[in-house]
Amino acid sequence: MQLSDFDIIVASEKHISYSEQIVEEMAESAKARGTGIAKRSPEYVANKMREGKSVIALHKDGTWAGFCYIETWSHEKFVANSGLIVNPEFRKVGLAKAIKQEIFSLSRSKYPDAKIFGLTTGLAVMKINSDLGYEPVTYSELTTDEEFWKGCQSCVNHEILMAKGRKNCLCTAMLYDPVNHHKPEETAEDFKQHSKLYERFMRLKQSKFLKLFLKKENGGGSSTNSGRSLFRFF
Repeated sequence: MQLSDFDIIVASEKHISYSEQIVEEMAESAKARGTGIAKRSPEYVANKMREGKSVIALHKDGTWAGFCYIETWSHEKFVANSGLIVNPEFRKVGLAKAIKQEIFSLSRSKYPDAKIFGLTTGLAVMKINSDLGYEPVTYSELTTDEEFWKGCQSCVNHEILMAKGRKNCLCTAMLYDPVNHHKPEETAEDFKQHSKLYERFMRLKQSKFLKLFLKKENGGGSSTNSGRSLFRFF
């Protein structure tokens, strides 16, 4: 199986029948990784298709293979390419990268002046983003739109986010600034060579959060039930 076996296109109303399957796979994937994700309904995904703000990948036989959609914040000053998901049956073919490239191009076409950002815990997504010109940033450089941050309420790591005053969490923030961004061809190979550093960075990041909450618990700042719940985040 190869990438040429798939069509990666802007989704439309005729693809709405796939929306429930897409949402179910998003939830299952997050559960398998043990990480958080902002939950979306089939109706929400269907609306993105109607608006021409999503990309879908289909196998030549019509089987759903992958999906990603666009969200806008702060009066369209910020754009997020959200909900990237690939059907487990078709993983390791290069679909995730191809879908991200297509949704990135769609975002640049629709919102050429917007900053494009993402939050992720996955090294593979960081690599794809870096190849597109994203750079790691602090949360302070992201949108301040409250509607965006409300989406984190359904994430299993929401308690951590709020405990840190929304300044950071387990996710790494990455941003593409159309005015000031690095040239991917100059840094993609360097990112690949140093990918182990990113793995170590993520482990260290998670370890620091764990120590923070354990310290809080041992100091009597939280109840026993609260302490038990923390281990669901790691």
